[in-house]
Amino acid sequence: MQRDAPPLAAPRRGPEPPRRAADHALRVGRGLRKPANWMQLVKFSVVGASGYVVNLAVYTTMVHAFDVHYILAAVIAFCVAVTNNFLWNRHWTFAARAGHMGFQAARFLTVSLLALGFNLIVLEVLVSVAGTEKVLAQAIAILAATPLNFIGNKLWSFGDIAGSGARRSGR
Repeated sequence: MQRDAPPLAAPRRGPEPPRRAADHALRVGRGLRKPANWMQLVKFSVVGASGYVVNLAVYTTMVHAFDVHYILAAVIAFCVAVTNNFLWNRHWTFAARAGHMGFQAARFLTVSLLALGFNLIVLEVLVSVAGTEKVLAQAIAILAATPLNFIGNKLWSFGDIAGSGARRSGR
């Protein structure tokens, strides 16, 4: 007795990028209407302001006192400020104590490194192309990277996807 072969399935293509982008845009739009998200942005900005001061202090010291190249100085300043920012954002801004700290730290560092890459591009353009003074250029570059940092950390590092369980527990 012969068994019928199962019908051939259409090849799997994965999620459609335009639909996925539309879903993210819808999620961001909904998020903008929630006051708690604006409060998180304020807290993130306060933490960022402290990291901004630390970053610029270290950067200025490296560039002017130790004559370190401005790109290397930006990387060193980033390393000093990122730890402070992670701890404050995890505990105060996003109150993400339920997620695994190691996973959150890895994601936070990934987002921060992407923002640093953007920062370094802006810094290089401002110094080399626009002729902006190095410390002012770094101040502008940090500000330019801040929105990327906030969105990445809110949605990925400390969000539901990072294991906080907020969606699963009904919060």
